[in-house]
Amino acid sequence: MPKARSRGARPPSMIDVAKRAGVSHQSVSRVLNTPDSVRPETRHRIEEAMKALGYRRNEQARALKTQRTGMIGVVSQGVADFGPNRMTLAIEGAARERGYVTAVSVVQDADPETVDATLNVFLSHGIEGIVVITPFPALAEAARQLSRQTPVVLMTSGLWPAENMGVAGIDQECGARLATTHLTELGHRTIAHIAGPLDWFDARGRVTGWRQAIAVAQLGEQPLIEAGGWSAEAGYRAAGELCAQGPLPDAVFAANDYLALGLIRAFEERGIRIPGEVSVVGYDDVDAAGYFTPPLTTVRQPFAEAGRAALELLLDETGAFTGVPQFIVPELVTRHSTARRSS
Repeated sequence: MPKARSRGARPPSMIDVAKRAGVSHQSVSRVLNTPDSVRPETRHRIEEAMKALGYRRNEQARALKTQRTGMIGVVSQGVADFGPNRMTLAIEGAARERGYVTAVSVVQDADPETVDATLNVFLSHGIEGIVVITPFPALAEAARQLSRQTPVVLMTSGLWPAENMGVAGIDQECGARLATTHLTELGHRTIAHIAGPLDWFDARGRVTGWRQAIAVAQLGEQPLIEAGGWSAEAGYRAAGELCAQGPLPDAVFAANDYLALGLIRAFEERGIRIPGEVSVVGYDDVDAAGYFTPPLTTVRQPFAEAGRAALELLLDETGAFTGVPQFIVPELVTRHSTARRSS
């Protein structure tokens, strides 16, 4: 147990640690900054001395000396939605793996005053770069403003890097192609898409990927319904609209799992069997997707990998971005909501 200090007592210094461990203070410094350069037995002795004395590194002094604080700023336009929430957690996890801490700011709008206030707070704490998580064009434009003063990585889809601003994320078009191609390979010829809000980059990417797979399969015009939201309720309403349009499609690709859940409920109420009459694919692979009735075929987003890619891009020691987005490919997870089209 570290020895308790009386109030007002001087905190232990590197020199105190060095004396206790019987080494030079340069050795203590190397353990703190380049531990692999110190012999294991010496490093162990120094670490034990730190524990015994209750020594803690003075991070403020270290930041002044090295111009590095070990802090990354994260800006998100909302953490209630599944994708932005998981992406925020992924960035925090990736930062911890690299020995960084994160300061998170949630902005409800992207007006210049909000952006300036966020930037001023981050810069006053000496952040080394900012990751901006946004599905919306407004905050993407604000990220360009942030990048004038500090390195920025934008986590989104459908955009390209700019000066001092990298782009990382998940390949939404690829995920939609995987989902739709799975349905075409099962023999389905009419494949509707229930789209999320089209002011989201992710929703636009999934529409584009769906259309690409439809074109490859040469299926012609297909039903597209804009749900106007990401909720199960929005999916339920979209299913009613789809049924009112005419003959049922062979299959439906929903832009997220909650839309698929509402769709399945609406079909069930109408006596439409899934997958017997209509196959359904979702997107995201939310925690409960395998427990839907039936268990949902969906596209799993690799949030952790995308978070690591964004952080590696931000911390690239060359300080230069590659000029191309660092998009991670998602994975199709097949369950029981899809089946081969009956002849």
